[in-house]
Amino acid sequence: MNRPWATFLWGAATAAHQVEGGNVGNDIWLLENLPDRGGGFREPSGDAVDHYHRYEGDLDLLAGLGLNAYRFSVEWARIEPEAGRVSMAALDHYARMADACLARGLTPLVTLHHFTSPLWLAQAGGWDEAGAADRFADHCARVAEHLGDRVAAWVTFNEINLASLGFELAPARRARRLEKLRAAAASRIEASRFSTFLTHDGRAPEVLARAHILAAEAVRAATGAPVGLTLALPDLQATPGGEAHRDRVRAETQDRWLDLAKGDDFVGVQTYTRELFGPEGRLPPPDGEALTLTGWEVYPQALGHAVSYAAQRTGKPILVTENGIAASHDPERADYTRRALEGLAVARAQGTEVWGYVHWSALDNFEWMHGYGPTFGLIGVDRRTFARQVRDSAHWLGDFARRHPEGP
Repeated sequence: MNRPWATFLWGAATAAHQVEGGNVGNDIWLLENLPDRGGGFREPSGDAVDHYHRYEGDLDLLAGLGLNAYRFSVEWARIEPEAGRVSMAALDHYARMADACLARGLTPLVTLHHFTSPLWLAQAGGWDEAGAADRFADHCARVAEHLGDRVAAWVTFNEINLASLGFELAPARRARRLEKLRAAAASRIEASRFSTFLTHDGRAPEVLARAHILAAEAVRAATGAPVGLTLALPDLQATPGGEAHRDRVRAETQDRWLDLAKGDDFVGVQTYTRELFGPEGRLPPPDGEALTLTGWEVYPQALGHAVSYAAQRTGKPILVTENGIAASHDPERADYTRRALEGLAVARAQGTEVWGYVHWSALDNFEWMHGYGPTFGLIGVDRRTFARQVRDSAHWLGDFARRHPEGP
């Protein structure tokens, strides 16, 4: 498929639960509000950054920077708070968001599932149950029909491979923590089990793959816009003797999902760092290397490598749907982004088709189990007043976008 918009997309992204506030009807809200937060969440999301009510002002800031795209997600639990009961008010809200983007020259990119699911789905077995695929496809059809041609591109699942990646990189620790979360959540709602996108078991990958296929078909039936999914694609590297471990993790957490994406119109690449493997398995970041606020190695070169690999594996155009850094000092953010874009430029020069670059994130937000500690935002947010502060790195990216309308 040829690029469906006139110029390269330069944008920023958010996710509904991380910025809207008050998403009381989904599974993650339950987990983060357990008595001890399930032993996993640093703090609850609460009001987040009140983007639900303040989105127009936030879009004004993004457009004023010189960006031309905004990626946001819809909250399924707002749209369908009970199974089969649809909120037209919620659908209208997201349609107004898309209209507000268009009015400001921002291309709307919409994600249909960004980690959170309605609580009623989790109570029914979540993504461990085959019926979830059909329910999700119904949700996607409903949203696509309502928003229609306002949306330039659709993402079914955000990081559909995230759970498998987590289990491969930290299997014992992740399994213990998630089992504790599942048990605590099931007890709270007096259910026999509780399963979410982040805590599913071995049956879920097949259910998710089918859900993506059905959802993509539903969206294509409602709109002519391109459809894809996004993948968490750290740059997997092997030191001598670590090739077998690297290749096994790549096959399970990347290749199987990239192969699924061969049926899509594009691949959404989300890359932040690299992962190293030695003869005994996964290695920690090298001694002396700088780390982000999330504990990841600062390695902006990962983006170009991941983009090239995804394109080679699938033969599809690439849309960078997330890339960024959690940094306490803003100059680090601009430096990281500059170096990441240098790698993206190399990938493009070598023949990779890239439709756009969308920075994570537009705003400081609720970073899941990390809470509000990691600051990814191009725009800072005062947690008490919700006042926005446009950072210098945001101006740097906007200026770069203006000077490179056809990409880096």
